[in-house]
Amino acid sequence: MSRRNKGIKQVRPASPASLGLDRRDFIKCTALAGGALALGGALPSLLQMGASPAQAQPPLPGAYLHHLAENQIFTVCQQCNTNCGIKVKLVNGQVAKIDGSPYNPFTLTPHIDYKTPIGEAALIEGALCPKGQAGIQTLYDPYRIVKVLKRVGKRGENKWKSIPFEQAVKEVVEGGDLFGEGRVEGLNEICALKDPAIHAALAKDAAEVAAKKMTLEEFKSKQADNLKYLIDPDHPDLGPKNNQFCMNWGRLKGGRSDFIMRFTSDGLGSYNYHGHTTVCQGSLYFTCKAMSDQFVEGKFTAGSKFYWQADTGNAEFIIFVGANPFEANYGPPHRVPKLTRAQMEAGSKMAVVDPRCSKTAARAWKWLPVAPLGVGALGVGMMRWIIENARYDARYLMNANKAAAKAVGEPTWTQAAWLVKLTPEGKPGAFLRGSDLGQKPEKRTKKDGSEWEFDPFLVWSGDKATAFDPNDDKNAVIGELLVDREVGGHKVKSVLQVYREAAAAKTLAQWAGLAGVKESDIVELAREFTSHGKKAVCDIHRGVSQHTSGFYNVLTWMTLNVLIGNHDWQGGLSKATTFDASGKREGQPFDTSKAANKIKPWGISIIRHGTAYDKSTIFQGYPAKRPWYPFASDIYQEVIPSIGDQYPYPIKALMLYMGTPVYSLPAGHALVSIVSDPKKLPLFIVSDITVGETSMFADYIFPDLTYLERWEFSGSHPSMTPKIGPVRQPAAAPLTETVTVYGEKMPLSLEALLLGLAEAMKLPAFGENALGQGRHFKRPEDLYLRMVANLAFGDKADGGDKVPAADAKETETFLKARRHLPASVFDPKVWETIVGPELWPHVVYLLNRGGRFQGYAAAYKDGQLVNKYGKMIGIYMDNLAKAKNSMTGKTYLPHADYLPGPADCAGNLLEDKGYGLTLITYKDVTQTKSRTITNYWLSAVRPENWVEVSAADAASLGLKDGDTVKVTSASNVEGVWELGPGGKKPMVGKVKVREGLRPGVVAFSLGHGHWANGAGSLVIDGVTIPGDPRRATGIHANAAMRLDPVLKNTGLVDVVGGSAVFYQSAVKLTKA
Repeated sequence: MSRRNKGIKQVRPASPASLGLDRRDFIKCTALAGGALALGGALPSLLQMGASPAQAQPPLPGAYLHHLAENQIFTVCQQCNTNCGIKVKLVNGQVAKIDGSPYNPFTLTPHIDYKTPIGEAALIEGALCPKGQAGIQTLYDPYRIVKVLKRVGKRGENKWKSIPFEQAVKEVVEGGDLFGEGRVEGLNEICALKDPAIHAALAKDAAEVAAKKMTLEEFKSKQADNLKYLIDPDHPDLGPKNNQFCMNWGRLKGGRSDFIMRFTSDGLGSYNYHGHTTVCQGSLYFTCKAMSDQFVEGKFTAGSKFYWQADTGNAEFIIFVGANPFEANYGPPHRVPKLTRAQMEAGSKMAVVDPRCSKTAARAWKWLPVAPLGVGALGVGMMRWIIENARYDARYLMNANKAAAKAVGEPTWTQAAWLVKLTPEGKPGAFLRGSDLGQKPEKRTKKDGSEWEFDPFLVWSGDKATAFDPNDDKNAVIGELLVDREVGGHKVKSVLQVYREAAAAKTLAQWAGLAGVKESDIVELAREFTSHGKKAVCDIHRGVSQHTSGFYNVLTWMTLNVLIGNHDWQGGLSKATTFDASGKREGQPFDTSKAANKIKPWGISIIRHGTAYDKSTIFQGYPAKRPWYPFASDIYQEVIPSIGDQYPYPIKALMLYMGTPVYSLPAGHALVSIVSDPKKLPLFIVSDITVGETSMFADYIFPDLTYLERWEFSGSHPSMTPKIGPVRQPAAAPLTETVTVYGEKMPLSLEALLLGLAEAMKLPAFGENALGQGRHFKRPEDLYLRMVANLAFGDKADGGDKVPAADAKETETFLKARRHLPASVFDPKVWETIVGPELWPHVVYLLNRGGRFQGYAAAYKDGQLVNKYGKMIGIYMDNLAKAKNSMTGKTYLPHADYLPGPADCAGNLLEDKGYGLTLITYKDVTQTKSRTITNYWLSAVRPENWVEVSAADAASLGLKDGDTVKVTSASNVEGVWELGPGGKKPMVGKVKVREGLRPGVVAFSLGHGHWANGAGSLVIDGVTIPGDPRRATGIHANAAMRLDPVLKNTGLVDVVGGSAVFYQSAVKLTKA
């Protein structure tokens, strides 16, 4: 049973009248639900709100105490992925107000000095968007679940019973006939191989089989005793049966990510742990990962999963492409003040490339309403004009290695001058190497002591081919940029020459035609972009990446940045930089990666990431059954469809955390037939705060804590130039029930679930001495407080970078601010024992400020960023030139270019005749994809979304504002969400006619059109809980997005960068 929330007037559940019930029936149908929902406990005080109209109360002397530091906790928002710094204001232990933190640079520019006393900071407010302000209603949502729910009946019928936590853990671990549908394997049986040594031996020999260095017969003979542990002994490279457990998550940050990896990888030994990256801006991440690959010990590798954005406040000119910082894009409290101030005070300009005139476009120097299918063409057109007119930074581009860049004061270097061999067909292939000219490779020693051969790269310089090492910091090598010649019998071109010719394949007028803009627009944009030195930026987001050609779209626009050499310069491109909480740095007090009997997982994942189809034992020619992704990971749209196809093997248990792929993915309705079928997915476990659009199909839902009740390390975003380490920490007392794990009391949560399973399975990565001798891991704080201590200690081995120690006054404030938290969450003696008395005052100091933040001015020096990327930036992907596409057998294109679309995963262009409108999405500042519909304050601002249509299209279709239309497509001709046992939900919405929308484009904002998450009714313990119709308003048209005709259960995909495609579906509107 949740605690009663007396006096919390911000929460207003559905009123009895709105549900067609009188007060007595409403109380009966909710409060009788066994306390499984939060409204069971909160209902009496909440219902009182409906008895009389809202009215202001007269002020009382001394009644306003929000401003006192002892009534505030500084933490981090998660109403969207910006993760702004917030201060949570408390009254009688309840959250009464949320404002922006002045310490955190995401909510105040410039942010206050880190050493500002907490009492002064309590009086200073940072900025915060409407979602952040409304977060109280996420916490006190009456539809939150507070006990474990187990389905009764078929998946998707939304019939549940509440069961004890201990029973749920036992059933998940041991399995059995759990639902009267036959035996279900539990985790103990699925993850049977627990010996790290056997894992390692099998992995080594399986790799030998895949590499054809060991025969299958030899393998089976050598590993005869261990074949029982394999998914398929005939294909040992698939890995152990442990891989048939899959962990999948939506929004996840540091701390909880460490928890999940320790459980799934270190503990269970499963290689299947996958995030949601590709539903957001996957091809942006994975293109930049490829660009950041470094040449290490003979191969291009070690790229970071990240991307760059503009140093917003210091850029003189920014082109926002498929990005909208005035409503989203990490995020308005951070970027809008900087953009506004730069325009007002420094005369900066911005251009916006977007089919829709967004709030950002409305404030731009130039808005280009690009055709959704032509965003790549616009970038290539700009590239043509820049190269033809020599408007690139030749001094930067000529630098072939680190020493050359260093000699001219450049923090980065690139491959523009490197020479590339042409294939027999005349296409650019692999880089020209010294061995191609008869040079003998140089033997070098790896870090592990083994040898490797260095084969140098070449540029054309001084009328000869010059060899170089890209990492050489002593011998500077520069090369000519436009080379097309023969060298040593090989036809070669420089990388910039390859780009020159690709861009020249069409005239500027032709590129403009494909982009749907005027030729003069391209010229004006390119000229302005190259008129500000290093202080111009192409800042791109999902509008560029979420296409079937997303990888190449992103590479095109990112290469434009490389042409002017703006990385690591003030006003140019920046990357995110964070303080290290892991403890892996020398001198840090707690290495949180330590784990007893740690397993190294291995095999081929269910999403086939990071490996090549043609190098596996299941290679059977082209095409493969489903795409393989050697250059991407966390491919959200592949997890459940691959489970449905049982390719490359069946999954026996799926655990989903903070995600709703059915709602969030394009063509998400195609997942319903999979998640609702126990034959395809035998065990489905979800950690969620409500019964959501995907968790409604689960076998078990374990309630979780909201962001205001828990820990996390939220990191940073690329446009943030200071080094930061924000900490999400418990600010509100938890609503979920208290459970006992390892003898410790804690709120029911994701952490309690994983700890409970670990205890039941006796996983050595948890429990006694799991973090090292004498360092136990029995409760969440055992990990999280040690991570906080690492942040407080800093990144210097001698401890010279520690934050100050809290004095007695600060410590007293810290304790008073947490007086409302139960001992199961906050026990100061336990907390101090975990980190030790020496570090405790420093931990208190950091937590009082909600994290650690470098000063604003300290982020810049001598016109450059202090927190640099500082490495080679690749614009030509040698790895792609050598790898084969699993669906075609052809090598990948190794450089940026325009690729027409949409295309299916086999590369066939799609033409859906009769569907003449292109569907796009966007984010409104009042909603965050799936989860903020529960906040009624936001609904008051915008109760529903619309089907947005241009004025020209409305006239031709005979539509006007307020008309109701159905959205259909070639793969959803009925225009409905097929929800299996959950029924059908038509994709119907109200029309809004807009001048600021490109003709031929239809738009809707994300976040509306729910059928669960409190929008639909459900049954708990035999009692029906009515849904709130306010949560079902508007339209969610993802189900109209095109299914890939090859895959049939998955939307369109970018087979290189992994993105789920949001902007290339052809649809039709009909009056409903």
